[in-house]
Amino acid sequence: MTTHIDINVDVGEGINNEAEIMPFISSCNIACGGHAGDLKSMRHVVQLAKEYSVKIGAHPSFPDKEHFGRKPMEMSCVTLYTSIKNQIKTLVSVLDEEHLQLHHVKPHGALYNMAAVDENIAQIIVEVMKGLMLRAKLYVPYKSEIAKLAIEQGIPILYEAFADRNYTEDLILVPRTASNAVIENEEALFNHVNTMLMSQKVRTVSGVLKEIKADTFCIHGDNPNAVQLITSLTKRLEENGIKVT
Repeated sequence: MTTHIDINVDVGEGINNEAEIMPFISSCNIACGGHAGDLKSMRHVVQLAKEYSVKIGAHPSFPDKEHFGRKPMEMSCVTLYTSIKNQIKTLVSVLDEEHLQLHHVKPHGALYNMAAVDENIAQIIVEVMKGLMLRAKLYVPYKSEIAKLAIEQGIPILYEAFADRNYTEDLILVPRTASNAVIENEEALFNHVNTMLMSQKVRTVSGVLKEIKADTFCIHGDNPNAVQLITSLTKRLEENGIKVT
């Protein structure tokens, strides 16, 4: 019987809803300058996370604030490696000020999606983890390239699933250009998460149930209904004997 769940949220992205979200989540992914965020926003969100004992992760992306890191970029391996490394190091420097540890790394947007299927992109992220000698976990999709490489190379992982996103039968997120990509209804969100929790399967947009494993569930902080969805999900889970922790 499942008795606890980790809920993570992408934060520090300019939405400014972190103070409302933090009491209801257990881990967060802080934008560290690639698609959003700067030292000021990182410090603010880190202090909120510290106040509510929320585990802190780095949320690096392609260096592309214009498109919010959601479009693939053509970059050399060295340039991308350096960008990801510097983003994580910047957040770690803020954590050092607060005497806190980095709990995890979760790539953002197009970088996350590409690392799931592209061995070269996945390897760059794994190399950054190894090069920084981080004692941090990597949040990765189930049955992804980055999960496979991380396991092979001794990087600890946590499988992540998306509470507020729909899946195809290939366990790929429905593209954001599609009208059914994002789940914005409280009941639909709870049912989506509950199915994954209880059966280790996800109901795809075609109605087929596919195997999935999830150690942590993400709700996007920029979801228009983020605060409402998170508070409702936490309440429903607790009513069913499942604690967010």
